[in-house]
Amino acid sequence: MIAAVVPVKNEAATIRKVIKTVSGTGVDLIIPIFNGCTDKSREIIETMNYTNISPINFESSLGIDVPRSVGAAWAHRLGADIILFIDGDMEGNIANTLRMLLSSISRKRLHMALTDCYPPETESKPSQLARYLLNLRIELNRTLGLEEAIGNASPSHGPHAITREFVESVPYKELAVPPVALALAARCRLNVGIGARLPHARLGSRQRDFYHNKQIAETIIGDCLEALQVFYGHNRTRTQDGKTYLGYHTERRFDLLEDFLKKIFTQ
Repeated sequence: MIAAVVPVKNEAATIRKVIKTVSGTGVDLIIPIFNGCTDKSREIIETMNYTNISPINFESSLGIDVPRSVGAAWAHRLGADIILFIDGDMEGNIANTLRMLLSSISRKRLHMALTDCYPPETESKPSQLARYLLNLRIELNRTLGLEEAIGNASPSHGPHAITREFVESVPYKELAVPPVALALAARCRLNVGIGARLPHARLGSRQRDFYHNKQIAETIIGDCLEALQVFYGHNRTRTQDGKTYLGYHTERRFDLLEDFLKKIFTQ
């Protein structure tokens, strides 16, 4: 069984198209994770009357990436062999990209298939902070022994897919900090590779303001620093050169995740 996990945070403008795109890839189950939504996202999905949707609702926001952990745990419990992750605002025409991700799992014998969102033909002029982030992603991938396989790609960026074996090797909680999940996959000698290539602009994600972009960058920088320490077996830290990179990390509700995991695995 193939399950698609779709985190949804006030995506009323895009969620209908995203669900239609995902449903056209041949997945067996779609799991929207309503992440403290205050708009009409839930009502929109309910009106679509799809028989293969298994939504999970959280009235309080789980924070960034934590919905992935929730969705992966639920998909695993329901017997999924492959789990696809796509955000609820990715309204680009990316159905072929998703199909390539899914097919690459078996075609390339991958446990994690990533999307390269910065292929060589990409034209962009990243900010200083963005360049620092990209360089840190490369440093992390090089340290993990994955630079040749994935370049600067990351599960923090773009749709990606994992297998049942991945979920059974990397704790659910760690999926909420994607670079840490990547580091643990490398430690477990799981196969990680590029399943598809698509420039970031073609994902169709919402344009955000400067503050949000800065917070996201600092979140992922801190995640990468944490991942490096996890890989080496050191105490976790999000600090480098005297600066601590938190971003949205403090909003991750690991307590709600733990409550959810206890609930579904004690039923």
